[in-house]
Amino acid sequence: MCVLMRFNEADTFTYKQLLEDTQVPDRDLKRALMSMAMGKQAQRILSRVGTSREIEEDDVFSVNDTFSSKLIRIRIQMVSAKAGESEPERKETRAKVDDDRKHEIEAAVVRVMKSRQRLFHNELITEVTKQLQPRFMPDPIVIKKRIESLMEREYLKRDENDSRVYRYVA
Repeated sequence: MCVLMRFNEADTFTYKQLLEDTQVPDRDLKRALMSMAMGKQAQRILSRVGTSREIEEDDVFSVNDTFSSKLIRIRIQMVSAKAGESEPERKETRAKVDDDRKHEIEAAVVRVMKSRQRLFHNELITEVTKQLQPRFMPDPIVIKKRIESLMEREYLKRDENDSRVYRYVA
């Protein structure tokens, strides 16, 4: 919206001017301008004068006077960000997600065991997977590691008679 508001002040702006005026990060401004100027022909709110497929500093933008819509509110489809994260950022994000999922897996194990009190290993893996499936598909190896972690912290223990069976420790 702040990009469109700039066009109340003047008819045309270069990309560089919009970047300076709005103080929107480069990547986000490019996404917004691509959505408004390079989308489907019927959805182009802005006109662009530029030669390449990518937005450059000297590209000039103006309001598309031929744009019209029967709708009172117009929804602008945002262009997806290409190569948004670098490799280290992607790894860091993945590590955070995995760490959050550890806690979710442990919580699911505890919920299942609290309700069942005594359960075979395979049944526990199946129940936890079933419970977490709507959010993400947990890896059985990770579930097993989380069970071992819960056993170390004395939330669960193995049955004295059958090592394949877990017992919930209240």
